[in-house]
Amino acid sequence: MDVTEILALYDEQERKYSEHPSYVREATPEVVRAVSKRLERLSFVIYSQLNETNADRVIAEQIARFQAWGGYGFEWKTYDHDTPPDLQARLAAHGLEGDEREGLLVLDLSDCPPVYLQPVTADVRKIGIEQVRDVTAVQEIVWGENFDWLEEQLQENLAAQPDFWSIYVAYVDNKPVCAAWSNFPTNSLFAGLWGGSTLPGYRNRGLYTAVVAARAQEALQRGYRFLTVDASDMSRPILLKRGFKLLTYTTPYTWKNPDFEGNR
Repeated sequence: MDVTEILALYDEQERKYSEHPSYVREATPEVVRAVSKRLERLSFVIYSQLNETNADRVIAEQIARFQAWGGYGFEWKTYDHDTPPDLQARLAAHGLEGDEREGLLVLDLSDCPPVYLQPVTADVRKIGIEQVRDVTAVQEIVWGENFDWLEEQLQENLAAQPDFWSIYVAYVDNKPVCAAWSNFPTNSLFAGLWGGSTLPGYRNRGLYTAVVAARAQEALQRGYRFLTVDASDMSRPILLKRGFKLLTYTTPYTWKNPDFEGNR
């Protein structure tokens, strides 16, 4: 299967018809939305099929939809192959704020590089709810931000959806130094990789690759064909050297509801 075929399958399974236990799927002829069950969390426009004629109308309709809903806001995740070609500029013109561009990478597990199939010799552990703080401890050092919200969200995810999520942490001398998680959607061939932060003093030791390997092996055991990841400039070169291929680039655009109390 070539990259073009994989991207078409990804659009079908992970965007157009995806289901997520924390969100309510809403579909119109032009877009598919994932509406958060919690007002304080972002919702998403995850798929769109627009043209030059209807794009501005549909963008305005999404803003109105989420303003009426009353929640925090929504993210419209754009892909470089989305139409119309100037979709990102149109979103910005409607007041949505663009964020960092990332590469959507894929690994075909039917042709998985040996580095991900070998026994993981690093101290990589699949953790439970009680150890989630180890994840956010890594995130806070790497990014210099408070991640209490992520700790709460990951704990809730593991409690409510234990089969949908897996969280892995690499330790050195019992110190958490690399953390990442995976999700395993139903009715999809794609397992998703998320997180993947490593403390600066512990990089170039193979820990990030070990955490990817642990998740790849679980995905294989669970019958998934592909791994996908939104890769930053930091992780993309590592993954491309280790068998991942670039599908496309993505850029999120966010609208925050001015009427939501937490945004005032």
